[in-house]
Amino acid sequence: MTLQERFEDAQNRVQKLSKRPSNDALLELYGLFKQGSLGDVQGKRPGMLDFKGRAKFDAWTSRKGMAKDAAMEAYVRVVDRLVAEDGK
Repeated sequence: MTLQERFEDAQNRVQKLSKRPSNDALLELYGLFKQGSLGDVQGKRPGMLDFKGRAKFDAWTSRKGMAKDAAMEAYVRVVDRLVAEDGK
């Protein structure tokens, strides 16, 4: 499988988890997904009262400068870990 195919497969697998991942894991996935899909963060940081939007923006910003391929690989590894934990 190509990296792109593994990335897409991981997106499908994470949606089928029986337990919702922790907020930290979800933010990690979000940041890696956005970096792997779109590259460096775009747009302005949401306002102070948009806690969820701000957290997601910060998670993506934390990956700034990371190559798309490296972000996709990291995303797949995180999903693999979550799937393994879900199976326990």
